[in-house]
Amino acid sequence: MNNKYKFLISNTGLFFISTFSSKFLVFLLMPIYTAVLTPDQFNAADLVTQTANLLIPLVSLGIPNSIIRFGLDKEYSKRGVFTVAALTYAFGFMVMLAFYPLIVKISFIQYHVRYLYLYLLCSCMRTLVQQYTRARTYTRLYAIDGILATVNTLIFVYLFLVKLNMGVEGYILATIAADFVSFLFLSVFSGAWKSFNLKYARPQLAREMLSYCLPLIPTGVFWWVTNVSDRYLVTAISGASIAGLYAISYKIPSIVNLFSTVFTEAWQISAVQEGQEKNPEKFFKNVFRAYQGIMFMAGAGLILLCRPMTDFMVAGEYYESWRFIPVLIMATIFSSFSGFMSSIYMVQKNGKANLYTMMAGALSNIGMNLILIPKMGAQGAAIATFFSYLLVFVLRAAGTKKFINISISPLFMTVNVLLTAALAFVMVQEISHWIVISILLTTVVVIYNFLPLFNFIKPLLKAILRKLKKA
Repeated sequence: MNNKYKFLISNTGLFFISTFSSKFLVFLLMPIYTAVLTPDQFNAADLVTQTANLLIPLVSLGIPNSIIRFGLDKEYSKRGVFTVAALTYAFGFMVMLAFYPLIVKISFIQYHVRYLYLYLLCSCMRTLVQQYTRARTYTRLYAIDGILATVNTLIFVYLFLVKLNMGVEGYILATIAADFVSFLFLSVFSGAWKSFNLKYARPQLAREMLSYCLPLIPTGVFWWVTNVSDRYLVTAISGASIAGLYAISYKIPSIVNLFSTVFTEAWQISAVQEGQEKNPEKFFKNVFRAYQGIMFMAGAGLILLCRPMTDFMVAGEYYESWRFIPVLIMATIFSSFSGFMSSIYMVQKNGKANLYTMMAGALSNIGMNLILIPKMGAQGAAIATFFSYLLVFVLRAAGTKKFINISISPLFMTVNVLLTAALAFVMVQEISHWIVISILLTTVVVIYNFLPLFNFIKPLLKAILRKLKKA
């Protein structure tokens, strides 16, 4: 197998160790969250953390995108990239402190503003050293940090939520503490603590990094609008209890997001390195074909299993949240595809294209939410999220052709969408013999997508067999 495929698969495996442990923790903790917190409390905690996630792109000025893009480029000093990024974070957080008098007046977070700022600070510090670790391709260290962060989060959740019974504040503090410990660990072992040096922060490098990442600030905001604004609108229109169920329903689709995140972290390294080579189309095309096969198969499997998984992982009063999960899984699949297309813009250092496509998705999401939520409740919000990400993917698939044409098959994609949509409809509507029909549809999705995936991994399997024979 070609070295570039081995490199991608190897990195994906290492990032899987890191990300799987931390992301899968969400599911391990759901029984605790739903047992200790009421739906209203969970909604309050979720709104605070999601508000922090909205503010993070503003505080960071989008600089994490530049760390990985410029840090992987041999033309730039890694110490210079890290120093510029650290200074950018410091400036952004100081500006955010100046807005404290305004933020404290926001009704749904005014009692938790101190925790919001601590969450922002620790999350940004951890992201800074995480991205620097990735830029140095210390993938093993990155994986170890993910495992340690998982253990730390479990400890802090038990301490703050179970032992001290701190409620909403305990939910937030557990994440803050785990992020801070991770920051200390990576700072020491990645060498980040000694990489900060003002003499490497050249004005030209700062201009290039900021010119690339600044357009990505509104991109991050629009991503948040598409992914999270529906929770605020569901709260306002349908009430906090329904919004709490809707917030919980995002947890199972985040399994799809887990696989997407793992792959994206590894893929960005390969995309930057291979995207600068001549004729990268074949590599990008082969990888995307395998990727979409995995995502549709994983999505169909989770839709099929969403009811027993919900029953197992949450308290009884949250059980009805399963009804929103099938559509949200479809939305997450296309969010993942949109992220893949975004990597092509990253290779080209074209942040504006990412901005425009995400803005289209965010605006369509708000419009559809305002129409569908009053009529269909939280299910309308899930449908709006799906169509918004589908729009972003279509726009990016069309827009990236002029850079790297990966020749997406409209027929293959359409058949997958129709099969998955049929599966979601059968599950949610509980039509006659829905269990049998759902199993059949899931089987068809797996069979339909297996061949592209098998063609991708076949060279790897052959290489493994050759080594076994030699041994």
